[in-house]
Amino acid sequence: MSLWIGIIVALVVSLVSTPIAIKIAHKLGAVDLPNARKVHKEAIPRMGGIAIYLGFIFGAVALGFIDTKVIYLLIAASVIMGMGLIDDVKGLDPKTKLIIEVVAALILIKGGFYVKFVTNPFDGGVISLGMLCIPVSVLWLVGICNAVNLVDGLDGLSAGISAIAALTISIVCFAQGEIIASSLAAVLAASAFGFLRYNFHPARTFMGDCGSLFLGFMLGALSIMGLSKGATTVSIFIPFVIMGIPIFDTFFAIIRRTFLHKPVFEADKGHLHHRLLALGFSHRQAVLAMYGISLFLGASAVLMAILTTPQAMILLIVVAVLTITGADRIGVLRGSRQEHLLGKKSEKPQV
Repeated sequence: MSLWIGIIVALVVSLVSTPIAIKIAHKLGAVDLPNARKVHKEAIPRMGGIAIYLGFIFGAVALGFIDTKVIYLLIAASVIMGMGLIDDVKGLDPKTKLIIEVVAALILIKGGFYVKFVTNPFDGGVISLGMLCIPVSVLWLVGICNAVNLVDGLDGLSAGISAIAALTISIVCFAQGEIIASSLAAVLAASAFGFLRYNFHPARTFMGDCGSLFLGFMLGALSIMGLSKGATTVSIFIPFVIMGIPIFDTFFAIIRRTFLHKPVFEADKGHLHHRLLALGFSHRQAVLAMYGISLFLGASAVLMAILTTPQAMILLIVVAVLTITGADRIGVLRGSRQEHLLGKKSEKPQV
């Protein structure tokens, strides 16, 4: 019963507080202006993440699972939210943001959120990480945090795929008996769905960095909390499948920019949502297509959690092949032909 109360509270708080966040953003001048890389044509308030955060906080309290570990989670999440708000209003340089993200990750680790071991995919045994558990956990949390931020490029995109990922984590955790992690993930999904009412195309507000970084951080934290205790060979891959779109989109961006001889951290228009738009998809169609991919990956992760290890490994291989093939065909992996030709032209010596 407390689970449904938490979900309803999170949904209602997110719905009610989003219009308030819109007004605050306008007063503070926290608006997202259009430019060559963005698809919106007018200034949009970008502090909607406040509503997602408040929905989660109130929903988590309504669950009644507030213990020391959850308190650490809420503190770390609040650090990320605070940093995101400052960045949305005044702007922060990447180095400062990275330092704060690492601090938030270390707070979580202090509260017991870390990966103690990974399973060996070759023999099914367990590999203890020892002292490496700290850097591995920090890398995972910071990586997912920024991966979700990178896919926040279309109305409703980041909120929708994060909600689907959170819902998937909730189902898998419930199947594995991790009730607290499952409940918190369900509350996070409800908060994102509530915000989506105002964020789906045409969006009245964006979540901003405070929202995308918060969602990414929470997804990374909850996956550690509920999915890092499995001892089966395939368990190590389940979080990667659940967070497939932000992880693979970021990974493919690195490959693409390397292939095109561009700086790895240089922004481009080769992300999945950019490529779908270039192929003729409308704004809504591109977002719905990515929702479909997220649902496919989520369903695959749920099946992997309940199938036998050999069956799960076969499914994982199928998902990996489909993902890489699809990414290459639409230009996410190596960029469009035009980008490739431009990359070749830039290699010629200037005279």
